Order: sequence, then structure tokens, then C-alpha cells
Amino acid sequence: MTSVQAPLSSSPPGSRRELVSHPLFSRVYPAFAIGADLRGQAEHRRDLLAGLSGRVVEVGAGTGRNFRHYPASVSEVIAVEPEPRLRRWAEAEAAAVEATVRVVDGIASHLPLEDGSCDVGVASLVLCSVESPDQALAELRRVIRPGGELRFYEHVRSAQLGLGLLQRLVDGLFWPSVGGGCHCSRDTLASIERSGFVVGAYRRFRFKPSPLVGIWTSPHILGLARRP
Repeated sequence: MTSVQAPLSSSPPGSRRELVSHPLFSRVYPAFAIGADLRGQAEHRRDLLAGLSGRVVEVGAGTGRNFRHYPASVSEVIAVEPEPRLRRWAEAEAAAVEATVRVVDGIASHLPLEDGSCDVGVASLVLCSVESPDQALAELRRVIRPGGELRFYEHVRSAQLGLGLLQRLVDGLFWPSVGGGCHCSRDTLASIERSGFVVGAYRRFRFKPSPLVGIWTSPHILGLARRP
């Protein structure tokens, strides 16, 4: 269900509000996400969000496939999604779930939240597609309170030389153009550590979300980090 809560902060003065629009990707992705969940991604989402409590900010919420997996101990989810078509899907999903979810327009590099106002930040299949992962993580660090958590679930650069080279080649040739800005060769764990979070438990695994996409999207990471 949705609810009306305290107003969010505006973007920082002088900040640049980027317009995010992926007309083709946003029409294909909803069905793709449903299929990926049926292939096992729903279990990953449950693992990602298990045990959370308090106020959560989810960056790049997409169509809202995470919303149904938030536990009752979460008091509120601020779901930030800049792409208007995906945001409409997320709004419909928010209205259909038990969790209190507020879907808002915004970008990862300028979150519409006050400093330290959230207990948890969630980055789920989004740091691959933002313009600057470092800036997005800096914003998450800003809005998560000291001692709070970052939960992350991303597909990442492979540690295997051959697959890593293929990922960089695919990124250079076509993947961001067809994947809504997605890059499959980013070293997201290194970005999280570089941003000042203290990485805790995590696991790496292979998962193909669809038979229609190549092996270059299969290396994933799922885990948690702490905001000092």
C-alpha cells in the first residue's frame, strides 16, 4: 500500500537534473524482469532484503519487483526511479503490496533525501547503468545514517580473464545502447569499497536472467556493507 509521509528534500541547489528516458528498453524490461524472477531472481531479491528494518531508500527501483519482498519490519521504502515508464510500473506495484512504498522521481547522483535520513540503502541491478557509480554511492553514503547498511545485488565484471575481456568488448560495441545504459564490465565491489563503505558478507555467483542474453551478464554479486 502507499501512504503519504513527510515531504522529501529537494535536489541540492544548483544540481543538474538529468532527464532519463529509455523508450525501447522501458517497454521490454517489465516482461524481462518477470521472466528473470521466474528463473530464480526472485530468490535473489528475497536474500537481498531479508532482515531489513527501518526506513529504506532503494535507488533505481525499476518496475518495483523488489517491493513484494520487503519484510514487515521495514517502516517505509523510498523508491527512486527516474525513467517515467518504469516509474509508472513501480507505482502500480507499490499500490499492490503490503509494504509502505513511496515511489519518487529522482536520480542516483542527487537523491531527494536529507543527510542520514535512512537506515538502509538498496542498490539492486542499478549501479551497472548509472552514469557515475562513485557519485551514486557517495549519495547513498550521504543519506544512510552512520552504522546503517547498504544492500547490493549487481551483475559485475568477471574475475576470469576471457569473460572479462568479452564483457569489456560487449560494453564498447553495443550493450549500453540496448540495455538501458547497462554496463556489464563494472567492478562494483571495488566501487563500494572506494566509496567508504565497509563491505561485510557477500557472495559471487553465475546467473543468466534470460536465455536471450549472453553469458556476459551472468557474473553477479550479492551482499551487504556498513556505513561507518
